[in-house]
Amino acid sequence: MPRGSRALLTLLSAAPLAGAAFGAHVRRAMGASRAELRRAADRSPHATGGTFANREPGLPRPDLTTRQLATMLLRRTPRGRPARAVPLATSGPWRRRAELAATWFGHATVLLEVDGRRVLVDPVWSEYTSPVPRTGPRRLHPLPAPLGALGEVDVVLLSHDHYDHLDRPTVTELARTTAAVFVAPIGVGAHLRAWGVAPQRIVEADWDDVLEVAGLRLTCLECRHFSGRSFRRNTTQWAAWKVAGPAHAVYVAGDTGPSEVHARTGAAHGPFDLTLMPVGAYADLWPDIHTTPEQAVAAHRDLRGRVMLPIHWATFVLGFHPWDEPAERALRAADEHGVELALPEPGRRLELPLTGPAAAPWWRGLAPTAEPFPVPTAAEA
Repeated sequence: MPRGSRALLTLLSAAPLAGAAFGAHVRRAMGASRAELRRAADRSPHATGGTFANREPGLPRPDLTTRQLATMLLRRTPRGRPARAVPLATSGPWRRRAELAATWFGHATVLLEVDGRRVLVDPVWSEYTSPVPRTGPRRLHPLPAPLGALGEVDVVLLSHDHYDHLDRPTVTELARTTAAVFVAPIGVGAHLRAWGVAPQRIVEADWDDVLEVAGLRLTCLECRHFSGRSFRRNTTQWAAWKVAGPAHAVYVAGDTGPSEVHARTGAAHGPFDLTLMPVGAYADLWPDIHTTPEQAVAAHRDLRGRVMLPIHWATFVLGFHPWDEPAERALRAADEHGVELALPEPGRRLELPLTGPAAAPWWRGLAPTAEPFPVPTAAEA
């Protein structure tokens, strides 16, 4: 047989194997099977027929054509990226155990120190937030440190199962290199078990459940969002958390849209020494699943928070606003309402109470601030 024919046959025979391996990788990244998720959802009074839902009705959304939406998607990447390298704090004392401290590593990943306990929130160390290798939203800045630089972690706290909050490679490395307990909303534990995390290291909770883990009192709280790692939505619960020690309490919003629940949570569980509030990836296309910076500040006040740490911005292009707009709008809203704001560059550890300004505008000059992204008219599209 000619050499070229043998090479072609080898390629053709290898292609199905490569395709099968690729498909298996994507399937593993997606997590638990539909049947496993259904069994988990059946344990919750907040799920019907295997599907969770928000208690508040959805807000009106703009009626866009496919062409208009495509135009928005094509325009968003240049506006959502910094023009220069994002400054990072790459040598923080991350292994310490303080009475109250926080280190934001970008997006929604935060290392909390609460009364000497260490809680890693929504850890994502991957380059992309997607089940498909080298596709999807890509990190806009390097991580300030490798995962191993953090040292021992007592709790890995998860808010929901979206790829920018629940990352399989990060989870499996933490399961292998730490003795942390994984705490998650109902159903998310099924993903962890599918990835090989030992069941005895996983604790799940539904809204209003209270857990005692690693010397902390963790309360699973209602928020307004959605879930899903495939085309099927809301197969697992989403949640905010109260992380409380003997002397301090932190509110972890995860992802949330504007909601009356923040005032109820503040009345029942506040005050909070610190709140982690999402300020980015907002858009008129999804007005009820992500708060704007102004809505985040309002929620912080409803929660009876003392210091607010904005999260969910600067790291991935997920919305349509300019890269630095969330910080500028959060800063203005905080000044207007007298809210103490912490806006550190990624990797900088903040010990509370703050002893100096923690909202120095390090982001200015990295990208021009512009008006919110306009929805194109039919003529423009």
